[in-house]
Amino acid sequence: MQNTPLDHLRTWLTADNAYLALGTAIGVAVTAGILIGALFGSFGPVLALGAIGVAVIGMLMLQSTDWGLFALIGLICLLPYAAMPIEVGFRPTFIDAVLLALFGVWFVRLVTRTDRTFEVSVLGLPILAFLLWALITFIAGLAHAPLNATVLRRFAEVLLAVSLFFMAVNQVKSIHSLKLITSVIILAGGMVGFLGVLFYVLPGPLTVRILSRLAVFNYPSGAGILRFVEDDPSQPMRAIATSIDPNALGGLLVVLTSIAVVQLFAERPVLPRRLLAPLAGLMGLSLALTFSRGSMLGLAAALGLVGVLRYRKLLLLIALGAVLLLLLPQTQVYATRFIEGIRGEDLATQMRFGEYKDAVILVSRYPLLGVGFSGTPDIDLYLGVSMLYLLIAEQMGLVGLLIYLIIVVMYFVVTYRAWRQTPRGLMLEGLLLAYVAALAGALAGGIFDHFFFNINFVHLVALFWLTMGLGVAAAQLAGKAESD
Repeated sequence: MQNTPLDHLRTWLTADNAYLALGTAIGVAVTAGILIGALFGSFGPVLALGAIGVAVIGMLMLQSTDWGLFALIGLICLLPYAAMPIEVGFRPTFIDAVLLALFGVWFVRLVTRTDRTFEVSVLGLPILAFLLWALITFIAGLAHAPLNATVLRRFAEVLLAVSLFFMAVNQVKSIHSLKLITSVIILAGGMVGFLGVLFYVLPGPLTVRILSRLAVFNYPSGAGILRFVEDDPSQPMRAIATSIDPNALGGLLVVLTSIAVVQLFAERPVLPRRLLAPLAGLMGLSLALTFSRGSMLGLAAALGLVGVLRYRKLLLLIALGAVLLLLLPQTQVYATRFIEGIRGEDLATQMRFGEYKDAVILVSRYPLLGVGFSGTPDIDLYLGVSMLYLLIAEQMGLVGLLIYLIIVVMYFVVTYRAWRQTPRGLMLEGLLLAYVAALAGALAGGIFDHFFFNINFVHLVALFWLTMGLGVAAAQLAGKAESD
């Protein structure tokens, strides 16, 4: 068989002749230096490092889909809106590229029978029904709203994001794999928390200057990056990290913080507690600095649920947090905001009430199919509301909302049963409760926000369904352990 150039190179690098091996190594180093130098010189350091990172991750993904999931988690947390500096009618995001690569590699593994089974799980059929109904309502909605490339692309991204459930269920087949992915989620969450706090405490102009460097990846730039309570610069600033929208950052941190805090209290956490404590602390502080009241209530609901089920100390943590919120001078602005929200006195809450009223009117007019994802047929109505459930009803009708709620109920039934069957003290117990808390927090926060099924926030849609898939994967691992 004829040797390839790569075979020759490998032979020369390992040759017994020291001069040949040294000369080959120098040649490879010089060639690599020239190529990397040309890359940096042509595109600049940011784009060059990005291209090298994409190439490395791409090669790793060909070996294991775990690397693709690691890359996806990192992008969801740290660069959710980053777009490639290329035009194909639009600028594809890095999340688009990783999603396509993930499903492409998985498809090849199925076709070549590297993966011999396709696991649907108990939730598989209702999720497939949800995807089909989404497609039906999308097509039906085109009768009254013209299709454009942006809506079509984002809708396709949402379908891929929901399908991440099947990716997680089929690819996470061992406790070791689940532990690794959970560790990556927590570490990425810690980085999000650090960036949120860092950009909050840095002088505003410096934060703007740093974040404006991301403009090469299609991020916004300029002083408008900074966000304030009620968009009033005289009010406290809100943490944004690299999520730009403080409420979107709050939604992201609800899921990440829930997982980290539950793991901190677990008997066998995936990471050492001395590392989990500061990471969870950074996430919690960053979440508080978003001034997202819905997200804070979502986190309280998540931790309260797990506190009732298993770790009673979490209830003490919630009570301590509430007392500090009410008594500390530094948190009085936050406490006032909560009280105003409960009373409906602040502008943001009043606007939400108006959105709820308009959304109910829309759903009452189009209860079966909703109006789709492109626009509304009536000039006096608009598509969009700050509540996950009403938004689904607007887009997919009450049928779509019913299917969604069935999926959610089935998820908690499956994970609760698996948790009850898992012996206490096992790592799997803490993992199951972490993913129960994460979904509970997202769903509770969804009463006040819309991010987990919004085509403009695909990264959070992807995080939601990936988290659900990981929870079901943990439940299946518990079932297999029980049957062994």
